[in-house]
Amino acid sequence: MKSLFKFTILDKFILKQIFEVFVLGVVVFTSIIFASDTFISLIKQISAYGMSINIAFMIILLNLPAVIVMTIPMSVLFSTVMTVNKMCLQSEITILKACGISIKRISKPIFLFSIVMAFLTFFINETIVPVTTAQSKTLALYALVQRNIPEGKRNFTIKELKEGNRLKRLFYVEKCEDKQFANVSILDLSDKNKIQILQAKTGTSVLEGWQFDNASVYTINKEGKTLNTSWIEKTIVDFGSDIQKQLDKANDGSDYNLIQLMPYLHSNYSDLSAKTLAKYQVRFWEKLALPITTVVFVLLGIPLALTPPRVRHNRGFLFSIAIIFFYYVIRAFSMSLGYNYTITPFFAANLPNVILGVIGYYLYKNKSEKI
Repeated sequence: MKSLFKFTILDKFILKQIFEVFVLGVVVFTSIIFASDTFISLIKQISAYGMSINIAFMIILLNLPAVIVMTIPMSVLFSTVMTVNKMCLQSEITILKACGISIKRISKPIFLFSIVMAFLTFFINETIVPVTTAQSKTLALYALVQRNIPEGKRNFTIKELKEGNRLKRLFYVEKCEDKQFANVSILDLSDKNKIQILQAKTGTSVLEGWQFDNASVYTINKEGKTLNTSWIEKTIVDFGSDIQKQLDKANDGSDYNLIQLMPYLHSNYSDLSAKTLAKYQVRFWEKLALPITTVVFVLLGIPLALTPPRVRHNRGFLFSIAIIFFYYVIRAFSMSLGYNYTITPFFAANLPNVILGVIGYYLYKNKSEKI
């Protein structure tokens, strides 16, 4: 056991090379994921819901841990393949073999590094990601509710649009001071069968939306006939319902850790729909499978990076991209099967690791004996 954690000059040299490329990989892959997924999603929210740039930037920071959790296994693979392939090109592997140092011995610090990164992935995913994900959703709803409050302005209008860029609501406010509205008129076209006109003396912003007090409501049909007139002491225009539905629809349990998710599934088993329950169950097992992916990637990356001396070009980057692509294709396929209960949630979460692990073990065993 002591020899396992005893680092020689060779171990330190390899770990230094691995860590330098790993940091680069985290930066590159995090940037790619943000540019292709998170950033585009935030731009849509900014344009559709009027979210401010400051709040959008805060949401980006809150989403960062969840992205880093996904990029750690990729970066470990990238650093492994690039480092080992570079050592092959510079004949360092050949020299070490000539000195009686086996491939298994050379691989020791890389596997130890991957195990440490696996624990780090699990730690971040269980302690930081659930908190930041929940805060990100809360901040998005808060931004939606607080949006477009024109502090200090007088005699202004605000449009709320729905899909197809069609008008959903039109607000006229005489003035707004200290987030308090005075003399508000609202044209509500959210119901396609009728039109509602609301007039209120005062209003304010609350967590659920915009609250108006002592409001008169006029309901008109399509033909322009007044159906009824009513007086409401308090009414709330809920801006958050649409985005809340989207957040709930996309929720897969990422804002829970294992300790929270297990009792939640147990207590709400009969209340959740089959689709939602499958999502949560797959997510539960994926929280355990994702850290293992880090080690599986190393098991697959080392033999692919070992090239014969006659090969004089670095194939590490292409191998990394190919493995990552192959992994996510299998993952997307297995997840979809798990969401539909075609296979069990446990198997859906672990299928990519099983397939890549078997391939990696065969290649590693074959290369370590032949080279």
